[in-house]
Amino acid sequence: MLPLTVPLILEARRAVDGRVRRTPLEASPRLSEIAGAPVSLKLENLQLTGSFKIRGAFFKLGRLAAEDRARGVVTCSAGNHGKAVAHVARELGIRATIYVPRSVDESKYGGMVAMAADVVRSDFDGFDETEQLARLEAERSGRLYVSAYDDTEILAANGGTLAAEVLEDAPEARTFLLPVGGGGLAGGFAFFATASVPDARIVGCQLEASAALPLSLERGEAVTRLPPVATTAGGLEGGIGRTGFEVLRSRLGGIALLAEDEILEAVRFMLDAHQYLIEPSSAVTVAAILTGKAAPIGTPAVAVVSGRNVALATVRRILAA
Repeated sequence: MLPLTVPLILEARRAVDGRVRRTPLEASPRLSEIAGAPVSLKLENLQLTGSFKIRGAFFKLGRLAAEDRARGVVTCSAGNHGKAVAHVARELGIRATIYVPRSVDESKYGGMVAMAADVVRSDFDGFDETEQLARLEAERSGRLYVSAYDDTEILAANGGTLAAEVLEDAPEARTFLLPVGGGGLAGGFAFFATASVPDARIVGCQLEASAALPLSLERGEAVTRLPPVATTAGGLEGGIGRTGFEVLRSRLGGIALLAEDEILEAVRFMLDAHQYLIEPSSAVTVAAILTGKAAPIGTPAVAVVSGRNVALATVRRILAA
């Protein structure tokens, strides 16, 4: 595996330039009032395929050797990474087999199928158990396994290119609220942000019921597997990758653990305050501000809103609450 470096992140920027959207940074007056500091939202919910994951998929698949392209790839996804891989694989003519948990959001599942990927729904609700199946299939078939997060090229593109855009658009920002699932976005973002702005404060925002990040800090090593939990925020469920954790462990300025109801309230807030429908996994950073769990903020802040992919049935349940 390549080391994560600033040059690798800059290479990723060149690779995805013109292939993904440069998503906007939008000020949030209501969040700014709550936080007591200017807050802007990095709107990756407006990205191609509905999430930031398209960045990593383009960079990783675009760098594959000819023999790996010919054999095809296997991956596992809670949904957004799978959609991104399906999109890029179709564009590049690469066969992609995507394993998803039984509890996968139906809109994400449908999106993968619509892009002609080979989608395998497992008998497990959790990501970690499903990923084990995917890795076994990659080994059996001799195809490359493409991790959704535990890979430096994924970190460089998913988080690193995102951080570079944010710092160009908001050079005054010093607090960065990042969703943490497997650590692919948060690790890459934290690496580039702290390399560029030494006084950057990184706040990792995670699902309270699947809190791999604080548990990993407590144990001194990445907790890569956790028991599955029932949640609408499937992108935040499960263990954290070793690659992202090694970056985050020395760069965190805070951790915000959010309950399910707090995350769903943040989804409703985004509809009310900004008229954006976002998925629960991406609402965790907004929830961290609404609940005060990211406090004290004190400096201009950017909260990353990572995606929009959520099924209509789930939206109805959220709005009915």
